Amino acid sequence: MTWHERINIALEGRRAAEAFRVRKVVENGAGRFLSREGLRFCNFSSNDYLGLSQHPQIVRAWQDGAARYGVGSGGSGHVSGYTTAHQALEEQLADWLGYPRALLFISGFAANQAVITALMGKDDRIVADRLSHASLLEAANLSPAQLRRFAHNDAPQLSALLDKPCTGQQLMVTEGVFSMDGDSAPLGELHAIAQKKNCWMLVDDAHGIGVMGDEGRGSAHHQGVKPELLVVTFGKGFGISGAAVLCSEAVADYLLQFARHLIYSTSMPPAQAVALSASLKVIRSEEGTARREKLTSYIQRFRQGLTTLPFQRTDSLSAIQPVIVGDNRRALRLAQSLREKGMWVTAIRPPTVPEGTARLRLTLAASHEPEDIDALLEALHVASQ
Repeated sequence: MTWHERINIALEGRRAAEAFRVRKVVENGAGRFLSREGLRFCNFSSNDYLGLSQHPQIVRAWQDGAARYGVGSGGSGHVSGYTTAHQALEEQLADWLGYPRALLFISGFAANQAVITALMGKDDRIVADRLSHASLLEAANLSPAQLRRFAHNDAPQLSALLDKPCTGQQLMVTEGVFSMDGDSAPLGELHAIAQKKNCWMLVDDAHGIGVMGDEGRGSAHHQGVKPELLVVTFGKGFGISGAAVLCSEAVADYLLQFARHLIYSTSMPPAQAVALSASLKVIRSEEGTARREKLTSYIQRFRQGLTTLPFQRTDSLSAIQPVIVGDNRRALRLAQSLREKGMWVTAIRPPTVPEGTARLRLTLAASHEPEDIDALLEALHVASQ
């Protein structure tokens, strides 16, 4: 078989399964509305949960940062790319979340890969929630450690897996809010089990940070849990991009020595770090509280309306509100029907989600208005007839 034959067979398999991914060019991808080919759509696919991507104070901070530092960092943080802007943001994040140290990464994917790759050896074991994000599971699969998965949010199965003999160290991996189902992990119960087994816990709180808990401190703080390793990302609630790992002094020093994503990658632009500091200030302010309360009201409004419709829903109380339809083709048709009514939604299909659970992954944001939620529910009602 040639290279081209292998590639074409894989592509045809995706097309046959109605799982072929296609990018759509839009004029803007965040905010209440997006535009494509002269048409405007109400945006129900963005992760900009608090509507901060276009906040004038944050936009101005990035502009001011670019004027001071330029538009790039110029190198790895180990060489010349670690500026006073990066240092300030790390210290602010550590203070906010109650950890000794924070380390910045260019993306959440990079942060998860870096931590797992640097920490895990061939005698170690990773025990991960089956629905953990692709970045976590890929890093676990590529590491020399043994990988075992427990059923979604199944604490007894986690306990049983951790009881199995292991000559090295064990790391339990989960998300705070799961990216496809929108539900939350029982972090308190899981962490208690991990601590009994001398196991560390890694929580990826990409979809909880900024949005949940006091001052938006996220899922772990909201549940009164302090995992040994906390990964927070800035492409959702913060409205920007990038990530940070919160950890102890010793772990931070270890990662600075052995995390190749830190050592060999160009650091985020310092102007971005300035904008992230401005976003954090908004998140922690009264305005941030008001935005979270507004988002919560929309989630309640949507879930109440969804109970009258013939769709399967999850236990999500987050901004992620999946409408599960099962069949790939039906999910595509439903997404297209909503697009024709001026709503930008995306059909999510396997392998991103398990077979038979194709869905519309609807996301709500503080930038929406009540009439947007009502229009979405009405469109779903019409499409279900």
